[in-house]
Amino acid sequence: MIICIASGKGGTGKTTVATNLARSLSGDVQLLDCDVEAPNAHLFMKPEFKHNEKITTPVPEVDLERCDFCGKCGEICQFSAITVIGQKVLTFPELCHSCRGCLMVCPREAISERGRELGLLQKGLSGPVEFIHGRLRIGEAMSPPLIEAVKGYIDPEKTTIIDAPPGTSCPVIVALKGSDFALLVTEPTPFGLNDLKLAVGAVRILEIPLGIIINRSDVGDDRVVTYAKEEGIPVLMEIPNDRKIAEAYSRGIMLVDVDPTMKARFQALHKKIGELIP
Repeated sequence: MIICIASGKGGTGKTTVATNLARSLSGDVQLLDCDVEAPNAHLFMKPEFKHNEKITTPVPEVDLERCDFCGKCGEICQFSAITVIGQKVLTFPELCHSCRGCLMVCPREAISERGRELGLLQKGLSGPVEFIHGRLRIGEAMSPPLIEAVKGYIDPEKTTIIDAPPGTSCPVIVALKGSDFALLVTEPTPFGLNDLKLAVGAVRILEIPLGIIINRSDVGDDRVVTYAKEEGIPVLMEIPNDRKIAEAYSRGIMLVDVDPTMKARFQALHKKIGELIP
């Protein structure tokens, strides 16, 4: 079972849900932090990393001795990552989406590939939980390949929990794809509701079963609950706005360690999700 924890905006408690759910389950569990631009699940899980791997993406390299400067490589590139100007070929690796189109159309086979570093993948253990996350290189804009590399470690024999990036852009879609269930974390505020609607739209396009968790449920208003009822989306759990929870979070302490009764609630959440998956 692959459960992806997502949200329409940052700061809703997505990582809180992901880490506490992983900690609460027994058996074979793995937590994948795919929020590679700002990973922070490790601050709570405190894993002991056993494996470090640099992740690269292929970008073109041109052999000018073989190139006849026909310009076909630049014509096929939709991102202007390679272009021909006179007797020069300019490449812009940061713009390259690694589609390999330029290699395929080059009539002289003058284009080869080299790896451009995207970031670091780390793998280890947090107690019995297998923990994997990616750290995007500072200044790097291409996070989807790193997210895919993290997801490459999904074990179909385990319950996999994915902490997705916030929002509804390409990195989120990459994290969501292939999941058995999407758990959307929101808060009962106008901003929370607006971004929840965007997230619901994205998940429905992907045709993934979904449910909602309302964090800080006793602030704001009831419009999130009303929306969920109108859309036929189950609200699977509500987490109260508790000062001791916020204080523990600021110190990297798990919710289930602050309130032991929450462990049973997260276990019940997992059971509900299992019942909702076709």
